[in-house]
Amino acid sequence: MKIALAGNPNSGKTTLFNAITGKTEHVGNWAGVTVEKKEGSVRQNLNPRNEDLVVVDLPGAYSMSPYTSEESITRDFVQNENPDVIINIVDSTNLSRSLFFTTQLLELGIPVVVALNKSDLTDKKGNIIDVPALSDALKCPVVLTAATKSSGNGLLQLIDAVITLGKSNKKQIPPNISGAKKASTKEEFEKADKKRYAFVNNVVTEVERRKISSEKQTLQDKVDRVIAHKWLGIPIFALIIWLVFSISQSWVGPWLADTFVGWIDLFYENVASLLGEDVNPVIGTLLLDGIIGGVGAVIGFLPLIMVLFFCLALLEDCGYMARVAVVMDRFFKKVGLSGKSIIPMIVGTGCGIPGIMSTRTIKNERQRRTTAMLTPFMPCGAKLPIIALFAGVFFGDNAWVGTSMYFLGIIVIIISALIIRQITGDFSRSYFIMELPEYRIPSIKRAAISMLMRAKAFIIKAGTIILLCNAAVQILQTFNWQFQVVAENAPETSILASIASPLAVLFIPLGFGLWQFAAAAVTGFIAKENVVGTLAVCFSITNFIDVEELSLVGGGAEVSTIFGITAVAGLSYLVFNLFTPPCFAAIGAMNSEMESRKWLFGAVSFQLGMGYTLAFFVYQIGTLITTGSLGSGFIGGLIAVALIVTYIGYLMRKGSKGRQISAGMQSVKA
Repeated sequence: MKIALAGNPNSGKTTLFNAITGKTEHVGNWAGVTVEKKEGSVRQNLNPRNEDLVVVDLPGAYSMSPYTSEESITRDFVQNENPDVIINIVDSTNLSRSLFFTTQLLELGIPVVVALNKSDLTDKKGNIIDVPALSDALKCPVVLTAATKSSGNGLLQLIDAVITLGKSNKKQIPPNISGAKKASTKEEFEKADKKRYAFVNNVVTEVERRKISSEKQTLQDKVDRVIAHKWLGIPIFALIIWLVFSISQSWVGPWLADTFVGWIDLFYENVASLLGEDVNPVIGTLLLDGIIGGVGAVIGFLPLIMVLFFCLALLEDCGYMARVAVVMDRFFKKVGLSGKSIIPMIVGTGCGIPGIMSTRTIKNERQRRTTAMLTPFMPCGAKLPIIALFAGVFFGDNAWVGTSMYFLGIIVIIISALIIRQITGDFSRSYFIMELPEYRIPSIKRAAISMLMRAKAFIIKAGTIILLCNAAVQILQTFNWQFQVVAENAPETSILASIASPLAVLFIPLGFGLWQFAAAAVTGFIAKENVVGTLAVCFSITNFIDVEELSLVGGGAEVSTIFGITAVAGLSYLVFNLFTPPCFAAIGAMNSEMESRKWLFGAVSFQLGMGYTLAFFVYQIGTLITTGSLGSGFIGGLIAVALIVTYIGYLMRKGSKGRQISAGMQSVKA
C-alpha cells in the first residue's frame, strides 16, 4: 500500500514521517529536479497486521495550485502516481491555515486520513478541538497525533485508520464546496477559493474552542519583543553565536576530541608497526602521512564540528532560528533581496548545497540568482575545520574568530546585494510572511540525530573526496617532474611546489605567498575540508590536536611556527578561503538554480574578487595596525584590487545606464 504524506510546511510532517518510519527511509531525488525525495516503510510496532506499507514524504505545500517547484512535485505525485491513501498532516494549533489544503485533497477522489498533529501543544494551551465534529464536517477519518512524543502519540491509531480506509471499497464523499471542482478560469478559481476559505472558517468556528486569555500578550509575544527586536535582536544573535562557538571550540569540543584523536593516533601507530621498517619509503609516506595523516588531520576536528551542529540543531528546534530570519529580513529587503533569501542562508550554515537549492522558492529571477550567488558567503560546515584550525593556531581558540566570520558573512552579503542590484538595474522589492513557530523545549534526541547525520556525511566525504585529494597531494609532493623522489630538504623541487609557486606570487599581498598555502587554497575548491588536509600533508603534520593537552599541538604556537606566517596573515588566509567560491558541488548547485552560464561565470568571478579584496584589506590594515607599516606586496595587491573594483564599477555604471534607457523608452511610450 502506497501512502502519501502531505501537509503544509511547519506542520510537523517531517517529524511525523521520521516517527512512522523510524528513520529507515530511502533518500534520493525527484525525477528532473534536485528536491530531496524520501520513502520509507512503516515501523513494525505500528503495523501489527504486517501489511506492506510504503510512505512517501511529499514536499510541504499550501495549495494544489503550485507556486513553487516543491508544490508542483506534491501536486503531480498526488494526481499522477495514484497513492492508495493520503495522510494529510494538519497543524492543530492553526486549523484555519491547514484546512484549505485539506479541502483540495479531499476533492481528488483519493482516500484521505487527517492527522491532527501537535495535539500536545493544543492541550497545553487549553484549546479544545471537537474531533468527531471535524471528522463529520470533512467526511473523513481524523486522528489526534503528537509526533514529538515517544508514547501516547496516536501513531498506532493513525496507521490502523490508514489500513482500514485503504482496504475499504467505500468511496469518500468530499465536502460540498460549490464551484470549486469546476473552476477553469482565473476568476472562477478566485471565487472558488473564497468559498473554500468561507467553508474552512465555518468548520473552524464549529469545532474549535480556544481558551480566552485575559492577557493582551502571550508569553511568546513578550519574549519575541526582545528576541526579534530590530535593534536588540542583532547583539542577542551575536551573543548566542559566540556561546555556541565557545562551547564547541573551547569547552566541550576539545574535551570530546581527546578520545577521538587518540583513536586516530593509535590507528596511525598500528599501521606504522604493521608496515615495519622494510616497507618502501614512498609507499609508507603515502599511506601514513598522505592518507592517514591528511585525512586524520581533518577528522580530528569532527568532535568540535559535531558539538557545533548539535547546538545549532537545538536552536532550530526551540524556534530561535526562525526569529533570526525575522531580525535579518528588515536588512535584506532594503538591499534588494527577497525576504525568503534568509532561509537559504540559514540552511547554508549547515551545507551550502541545500542552501543554494532552497533558493528556488524565490519567484523573482534576479533575487533568486543573487541569493544563490551570495548564500556561499555564510560559513558552512565544510569551512568549520578551517575556522577551528586558524582560530586555535593564531588566536588561542577564541570564540570571537568564528563569531566574527558569521557576521562578516552577513555584512559581505548585504554589500554584495547592493552592488548586484546596481549592476542588474533591478530595484524591485518583495516581501514574505513567515509564521513563527511556538517556542518549545528542544529535543535532545532530534538534535543528536541531526548531528549524527551531518557527522556521517562529513566522514563519508573524508573517506572519499578528501582521501583521494590528499593522496594526490602527497604523490605530487613526493616526486619531481623527472618522477624522482625529491631530496629530504628540497620540497620546493616537487611537482606540487612547481605548480603552486606561480600562484603563490598572487598571494604575497595577502600575507601567505607560500606554495603550501597556495596548494591548499586550490584543493579547497574541490572540498573546503581539503584546506586543512593539504596543509597537514604539505607541512608534514600528522595531527593538529594534542591529545594530552586537549588543544592544538604546542598550544598552537608550534603549528604557527611551522606555518611561518603572522597571525594577521593567518586571519587573511581564513577570510580568503571563506569568501572565495565554494566547492565544485556547490558551484554545480549554483549552475542548476541560476539556469544561466553568464550568471554562473559572473558569480564565480565576483566571489573570487570579493575573497581576494577582503583578504588584502585584512592583511594590509592588520599589519599596519600591529607593526606600524604596510605588508609586503602592497603596491601589486593594490593594483589587483583596483582592477577588481574598477571592473565592478564599470558593470554598475552599465547597469545604471541600462535602467535609464529602459525608463526613457517607457516614458516615450507613455
